[in-house]
Amino acid sequence: MLFQDVTLGIYEGDKIGLIAQNGAGKTTFLNIIAGKEDYDSGRIVFRNNLRVGYLEQQPPFDPEQSLLQYATPERRDAEDFSGPDLARQMLFQFNLTDMEQKMGQLSGGQVKRAALVKVLLSEPDFLILDEPTNHLDIEMIEWLENYLTRKRVTLLMVTHDRYFLDKVCDKIIEIDREEVYAYDGNYDYYLRKRQERLDNLGAELAKVKNLLRTELEWMRRQPQARGSKAKYRIDNFHQLEQRSHLNLSDRQVNMAVSSSYIGSKIFEAVNVCKAFGSTVILKDWNYNFARYEKVGIVGGNGVGKSTFIKLLQGLIQPDSGHFDIGQTVRFGYYSQEGMTDFDDRKRVIDAVREIAETVRIDDKTTLTASQFLSHFLFTPATQQKYIHKLSGGERRRLYLATVLMRSPNFLILDEPTNDLDIVTLSILEDYLVNFKGCVIVISHDRFFLDRIVDHLFVFKGDGVVRDFPGDYSTYRHCLREEEKEKARLATTATPAAATSDTQASAKPRTEKKPRLSFKEKREKEELEALLPTLEEEKRRLEQEMSSGSMTNDALIAAGARMAQLVDSIDTAELRLLELLEIEG
Repeated sequence: MLFQDVTLGIYEGDKIGLIAQNGAGKTTFLNIIAGKEDYDSGRIVFRNNLRVGYLEQQPPFDPEQSLLQYATPERRDAEDFSGPDLARQMLFQFNLTDMEQKMGQLSGGQVKRAALVKVLLSEPDFLILDEPTNHLDIEMIEWLENYLTRKRVTLLMVTHDRYFLDKVCDKIIEIDREEVYAYDGNYDYYLRKRQERLDNLGAELAKVKNLLRTELEWMRRQPQARGSKAKYRIDNFHQLEQRSHLNLSDRQVNMAVSSSYIGSKIFEAVNVCKAFGSTVILKDWNYNFARYEKVGIVGGNGVGKSTFIKLLQGLIQPDSGHFDIGQTVRFGYYSQEGMTDFDDRKRVIDAVREIAETVRIDDKTTLTASQFLSHFLFTPATQQKYIHKLSGGERRRLYLATVLMRSPNFLILDEPTNDLDIVTLSILEDYLVNFKGCVIVISHDRFFLDRIVDHLFVFKGDGVVRDFPGDYSTYRHCLREEEKEKARLATTATPAAATSDTQASAKPRTEKKPRLSFKEKREKEELEALLPTLEEEKRRLEQEMSSGSMTNDALIAAGARMAQLVDSIDTAELRLLELLEIEG
C-alpha cells in the first residue's frame, strides 16, 4: 500500500510541490492524477475541457521523429499555435541546437529537456512535472524557475531542488506513512509546519501509551472479572494498541562510513591543457589542491566539467602538462555513467558482495555486506531483488553505497542529487560537511552546493577557470551586482563631445573638484567601522551553518540572516566606494 483514502482538491492557480521519500509513491501519484495508471478505489474528477500537460520521468517519444517535430505542439487553432519558431527558441534555451537530429539519437538528458520544451509549449491549464530540474544546468533551472513563477498555470510537480520548491510553489503536499498532508505555503513554511505536526503527534502518542497501560491492566484481569464489562473497552484497547505502534522516526539512510587517512599532499596541476578540436577545456591551468578542500564545479553544458574530473583521475590524459597526485589519495568516483555499470541480472546483495564481504565503519565496527545495505534502506527482501527491478532512486542509493563502502578519502561526485529524495539529500549533505577528506562536486542543485562547498571552480569556457571564494548563492549575487554595475556605467557614460562650431569655440569651464560634506565624512567613517563587523558575523554564521549541528529551523533562520548580511555588505561597500571616489 502506497497511500490510502486520499482526499485532495487542486484549484486553479495552485502551484504544488509533492514531497516524499523514495519508494513512497510520488511518481505513482502523478501517474494516477495524469490518467497513466489505475488506482484501487475512489475517483478523480477534472473540470470540463481541462488541458493537462505531463512531463514524465522517462518521456515517451518516436525515435524517428526529428527534435523540432517532437517539440512543436500540435495546432489547435490559429490563435493558439505556438509554431516551430517558438519551439526553436525554447529548444536553444535548453541547449538543444540540432533541430533535425532524430529523437532516437539523443541522450536521456536531452530527451528529458526536449520533453520539457514540448509540454511547456503545449500551454496546458494543468501542468504536471516529474523531476523537471534533472539534466538542467543551473542557468536553465533559474530560467525555468522564473518562467513558472511568472506563468499563470496550475502546477503539480515532484522535485528535489529545495530552492526551486521554495520560490515556485505556494503549497506543499507530503506523502508520509501512507497518508497525505497538505501545507499552504512554500518549502520554508512546510519545514516549520511539518515539525509542528510531528511534535504534536509525538505528544499524542505519549498520551496513547499512557492510556494503553491502563487498558492493558484491565485486559489482563481474569476473564470472569471483565466478562460483564462493556465491549467498547476491549475494542478501545485494540485501537490504542494499533496506534501505539506508530514509528515517528524517519526511515533514513545511514552513511556513517569512515574515510581512509589522507596526507597533506593531495594534487598539484601543472600547466594542464586539454582541448577537443576547437573546444578548449583547460589552458595552462595550475592549482595546488589542499587537504580537506571542498570545491563545487559550475558552468554551462559543454564547458568541460565532467572532462576535468576525468583528467584528474587519469581516465583521460591531458594534451600537455600533468597532475601530480599524493600517494595517500584514494578516489571515490560517483559518475553519471556509473548507474549503468551494474549487471541488471544480478541480485542487489550479490553485486555488493563482489566488491567486499565486509565494510569497515570505524576502528571498532565492521558490518557484513547485508548489514551495510540495510544502512542504505535495503531490507533483506529488497537485497534479494534483481537490480533491473529497482527504482531510479534505489539504483542511486545502491550506487552511492558501492562508492562509500571502499572508504575513499577524496570524493568526486558528478551530479549526485538526481533521483535522490530530499531526506536522503539532507543526510548526504551532513555526511559531506563532516567528511574527513576532500570533495569535488559537480551539481546543479544550488542548495546542495551552498551547504557543501568552500569555494567554486567556475568554468567560463575557452579554457578559463575562475576560482571563486564562496558558495554558489554568493557567486550568483556577485554576478548580478557586476551586471547592475555594468548597466549603471553604460547609462551614465559621458556622451561624445559635441562637434558643432559653436561648441568647439566655446570657452571650457573649470570644474570644481567635489568634496565630502561633513555628513558624508561621518557616513564614510561609520561604514568603515561597520563593514568589518558585518564580515565577521558573516564568517561566524558560515562556520555555524557548515558545522552540521544546526536544526532545520536554525538553518532557515541562519539562511535568512545570511541573505540580509550579504545585501548589507554589498550596499555598504558600494556606498563606501562612491564616497571614496568623491573624496578623490
